[in-house]
Amino acid sequence: MTQGKPSLVDKNPGDLSSGQSSVSPAPPSYEEATAGAPKMVASTSESCYSDVEMLTEFTWDDRNIRRVFIRKVYAILAIQLLVTLSIVSLFTFCVPVKDYIQTNPGWYWASYAVFFVTYLTLSCCSAPRRKFPWNLILLAIFTLSLSYMTGMLSSFYDTKSVIMCLGITTAVCLLVTILSFQTKIDVTSYQGVLLIFCMVMFISGLVLAIVLPFQYVPWLDTTYAVLGAILFTMFLAFDTQLLMGTKRYTMSPEEYIFATLSIYLDIVYIFSFFLQIFGTRQE
Repeated sequence: MTQGKPSLVDKNPGDLSSGQSSVSPAPPSYEEATAGAPKMVASTSESCYSDVEMLTEFTWDDRNIRRVFIRKVYAILAIQLLVTLSIVSLFTFCVPVKDYIQTNPGWYWASYAVFFVTYLTLSCCSAPRRKFPWNLILLAIFTLSLSYMTGMLSSFYDTKSVIMCLGITTAVCLLVTILSFQTKIDVTSYQGVLLIFCMVMFISGLVLAIVLPFQYVPWLDTTYAVLGAILFTMFLAFDTQLLMGTKRYTMSPEEYIFATLSIYLDIVYIFSFFLQIFGTRQE
């Protein structure tokens, strides 16, 4: 016996029992085929309009997310700088506090250890950096420790020098931020230059750490401070353009803690290097 291809009757046994053969439906007439055409065109245009509207809303939402991200970063940064400015002012203008922190350097090394641990945690571990409220708690501890270190450093300089360096730092940071937002130069593509600059600063710091204890050379310290101020000014422009999201490399809106940490650290280091350049040490 040969087995042939199944027919429509084989697929529909109910038709076989009723004795009716399966007949394919006749094709529709021209009038029937064209009767639903306007509805089809209308539905197609409506779907295209909805797709365009959705694309526009998505683009607008993406811009809103970036704007909210920038506002959040600068709001947290303003609080950090206010805390740092308050501690620096306290350690500079209050003589009993200044004498206490200068005669107890152990608190400085303790704050340095806290600063180092929290910095590594926030920089290298994405889980605590993104998990609320631990990210804000770690950032607050980081800010207090670095503020203490900056305040203690400022206490060894003349009050007028500290005020002058605060003003210079404010002017430089505002100018760099405005230029970073307005310029067409993509600083984020110069990562190799920043890496080489960092290597030069690292090797120079090791050499200075060995040379300066034996014989103090003022111009070496000043030169190193000038290079450091230039480097972290470049880092400020780099981190600001990462925050913008309009250049070659950008930062995710989820990383607002890391963005705040980076810009805050740049500003504090710029102030510290300006203090070494223009500051006058107290006798």
